[in-house]
Amino acid sequence: MTNSATYHPKMSFSIIILVLFGFLVLVSTPTKAAIKKYQFDVAVSNVSRLCHAKPIVVVNGRFPGPTIYAREGDRIIVNVTNHAQYNMTIHWHGVKQLRNGWADGPAYITQCPIQTGSTYAYDFNVTGQRGTLWWHAHILWLRATVHGAIVIMPPAGVPYPFPQPDQEAELILGEWWNADVEVIERQGNGLGLPPNTSDAHTINGKPGPLFPCPEKHTYVLEVDHSKTYLLRIINAALNDDLFFAIAGHNMMVVEIDATYVKPFSTATVVVAPGQTTNVLVRADQPPGHYFIAARSFMDVPLPVDNKTAIAVFQYKGTAAAAGTIPAMPRLPAPNDTTFVADFQDKLRSLKPVNVPASVDRRLFYTIGMGVNPCPTCANKTRLVGSLNNITFVMPEVALLQAHYNHVRGVYRLDFPDRPTKAFNYTGAPLTANLGTSQGTRLGRLAFNSTVELVLQDTNLLMVESHPFHLHGYNFFVVGRGIGNFDPANDPAQFNLIDPPERNTVAVPTGGWTAIRFRANNPGVWFVHCHLEVHTTWGLKMAFLVEDGDGPDESVLPPPTDLPPC
Repeated sequence: MTNSATYHPKMSFSIIILVLFGFLVLVSTPTKAAIKKYQFDVAVSNVSRLCHAKPIVVVNGRFPGPTIYAREGDRIIVNVTNHAQYNMTIHWHGVKQLRNGWADGPAYITQCPIQTGSTYAYDFNVTGQRGTLWWHAHILWLRATVHGAIVIMPPAGVPYPFPQPDQEAELILGEWWNADVEVIERQGNGLGLPPNTSDAHTINGKPGPLFPCPEKHTYVLEVDHSKTYLLRIINAALNDDLFFAIAGHNMMVVEIDATYVKPFSTATVVVAPGQTTNVLVRADQPPGHYFIAARSFMDVPLPVDNKTAIAVFQYKGTAAAAGTIPAMPRLPAPNDTTFVADFQDKLRSLKPVNVPASVDRRLFYTIGMGVNPCPTCANKTRLVGSLNNITFVMPEVALLQAHYNHVRGVYRLDFPDRPTKAFNYTGAPLTANLGTSQGTRLGRLAFNSTVELVLQDTNLLMVESHPFHLHGYNFFVVGRGIGNFDPANDPAQFNLIDPPERNTVAVPTGGWTAIRFRANNPGVWFVHCHLEVHTTWGLKMAFLVEDGDGPDESVLPPPTDLPPC
């Protein structure tokens, strides 16, 4: 394979020192847990592969950034030095960070940002996790270009629970703006409106031949005939759910969000922002060139980047004939909710899982959009997002620091378990708020309590799909439906045997999703829509999970180099 980072799970070695684009990875013997060290230098760099070349903020001069490789049980230390003009934090998306919220990364939730010219070492263990996760900036809109893959291999000698691939590759799906994304975001906020949609989708940082540019930059995945490839697909796009397909080739889905699933075959996968999906692909078609395509899924009339990103699935030893165009995959229609629902229904954990059968806390959160007064905005109003009619206000002191140091007045522990005003959540669209309030309000969860959270889309302004991410935890997706959640009847249909286990879940347009988890990781953990525009508008909150009994059930002390506020 060329043009892709490849990890060979059968390699046996004691120490490999790999120096690539200025970052250092130490890989020690795979027979026991190892310490993996990385250096991330965040800086502005001219690495654009698109025609409107411009400096962008990247890690180690790369877009996407370097892949982190580890084995289950390893300790990872990443020294992040910020040379950019923006403050910076890095989130290790999907890593549970047991008792160690200090390494989680969301700005002003678990840490204050790394100032320009400063360094912070993210130091964490990978405990009980294997598969594909990813890392990204968690401040402003900088994750548009500051992101990369995390590949966690099983312990040495432990095979995958599916046919062993011959080779592997990471495919990161993203969005591209022809201007500085932070400038675009500020312009939208100044008007009180959504920022401009992206100018292109990308696959490993390249848009492909359909992008309107004299220079065509296309990612090529070179394969050997009859070999099987494990593709680790990551949706790093800021605001778009994406379909993904390879012309002429079926895919076997084997993993989502670093958890194994019952394998099933499909011609197309759908991946929401923040989610990962691993698929097996066998190169068994007539040798040639085949297009890989990624395009938006959007089932309501909202503006999105509808351009299709293209890469090439190229058999070795083949050359494209002059004037010929590779076969294009047949993607579902952009609003094909039936395909998406059927795809979600097929996702089942590989084996029966330990879903909490009894529930200590039942939470019902409504997802809403609204228009609030904004005297400083050009339109005198501003679009806002809310959970239970509360628009979250980011503090100026990191919440975890305030909690650990008993700093008063930073937040309130009174986030309501359900909305204060009930209405027909998915009826005819409403055009006004229902008394949206603003505040830094957290939900308190007792240590080791079992939690059921129902996320309900609403008709405030317009129904819309929302991918929600819970930091610090995996959860079980026990139910999903269209319309208003019925607490009397819908739980009877919950899957409590083999539901999919995720860290990011898509709430369907005009519908609801129910998740369950055990609150056994103390600290402050962010909950937010992974559509960056909605997070910016306040569609977020946080849980404060209390300490348990004794030091092994309490938040670890903060590191000495934690950035100050």
